[in-house]
Amino acid sequence: MSDTNDRDVPVTTTDAGIPATSDHHSLTVGPDGPILLQDHYVIQKMAHFNRERVPERVVHAKGSGAFGLLEITEDVSDFTKADLFQPGRRTETLARFSTVAGEQGSPDTWRDPRGFALKFYTREGNYDMVGNDTPVFFIRDPQNFSDFIHSQKRRQDSQLRDNNMQWDFWSSKPESAHMVTWLMGDRGIPSSYRHMDGFSSHTYLWENAAGVRHWVKYHFKTDQGIGFLSQADADRIAGEDSDYHRRDLFEHIGAGNAPSWTLSVQLMPIADAPDYRFNPFDLTKVWPHADYPLVKVGRMVLNRNPENFFAQIEQAAFEPANLVPGIGASPDKMLQGRLFSYPDTHRYRIGPNYLQLPVNQPKVPVHSYNRDGHMSYLNGGDPTYAPNSYGGPVADPACEIPSWQVEAGEMVRNAYTLHSEDDDFGQAGTLVRDVMDDAARGRLASNIVGHLSNGVMEPVLSRSIAYWHNVDADLGAHVAAGLGFELPRDKRSVA
Repeated sequence: MSDTNDRDVPVTTTDAGIPATSDHHSLTVGPDGPILLQDHYVIQKMAHFNRERVPERVVHAKGSGAFGLLEITEDVSDFTKADLFQPGRRTETLARFSTVAGEQGSPDTWRDPRGFALKFYTREGNYDMVGNDTPVFFIRDPQNFSDFIHSQKRRQDSQLRDNNMQWDFWSSKPESAHMVTWLMGDRGIPSSYRHMDGFSSHTYLWENAAGVRHWVKYHFKTDQGIGFLSQADADRIAGEDSDYHRRDLFEHIGAGNAPSWTLSVQLMPIADAPDYRFNPFDLTKVWPHADYPLVKVGRMVLNRNPENFFAQIEQAAFEPANLVPGIGASPDKMLQGRLFSYPDTHRYRIGPNYLQLPVNQPKVPVHSYNRDGHMSYLNGGDPTYAPNSYGGPVADPACEIPSWQVEAGEMVRNAYTLHSEDDDFGQAGTLVRDVMDDAARGRLASNIVGHLSNGVMEPVLSRSIAYWHNVDADLGAHVAAGLGFELPRDKRSVA
């Protein structure tokens, strides 16, 4: 999408009044390279966004959680040397499930993605994973994250949520089509946290003991089976029991009915990525299982409720920057942004010593030169600097997190390098035509029509109908007919 300002509107600026170069793309080393810290505008946007709410989370405020364990039942040591994934390993785990847009007191059964955050207390330190109940996301660049969330939150004038605001953003960002198709379908409202899958969504890097590397995606498949609520049932439950999902999880674990998920991964040899038909680091895309089948790893069980919700769930801090030896990041731009954003928001929301809270403390000794700050409890002794001559801890180069080769290139602002089958609507259309059955397609169309009928105005309405025509012509026709709308042929494309 072009950043060219061809309308008579003000130019976006930083908070210092400096004109912004792009509203869509972070500054990277080449199209697929890492984001540069010198991109002060995207850093300012993320840092300011992290400080918008006190004290609840800016995003994923309403959540529930439980403790359990991850048991590795298969041998994937050929792919990663990470200790927690070695055969037979059992690792204490904390899981937090959540809605995305709603506040602390919002109903659990609103149509919304569900967060699926995990903390593994490994023998090499904490390994955190932040994901959703969907394998994709609405956007592919952190430049747009705060804007996306603002469009899902509340208006400044009335403090009401506004479907028109949501569709204005979605229909202006065609890359959202795959995720919005998931959201408007059956899985947009799971019947419980126990009955939904979880995904890393992001691509990560695995490295084995010999230095061989693979790109990896995580899939946690519910052993309870997928369940969903109709829009009518979800609306009814929202009025009857706004904590429906929280109650369900707590009561089932309390009664001894521990939910479980089978962990599998998709593995892509690192050499495959440049020529793969989809950009493997684009968070709006999946890797079809026909290309990279699921490889079973183990099983996660949640069998212990929190004893103090605030201390153990509300103050739990998950951050994808917590990567243990054998696991690294990837060129996924949203992941790159989250590596900064998540720990930054924890420092603001909970304080600079949030990792000293019991729920966030690793189960291994900590030898850090960080000191002081608000609420410091485990303050280290002298020496407090490195290098030193008095026996202080020394870093180990052998523990370097695995990385990938980056070819030097010009600093640019654009989307990922396009691969042979990359486009914004293709995988969304495949989801509609090849994954959903007729009944599911009918519910999808009904959900879309119902959502668009609630306050969505022109020109957003026409653009939103065109958006669904681009996903699938038959679906678009059903949506248009359901809204009593005749779409002009020359306005059916928003690509």
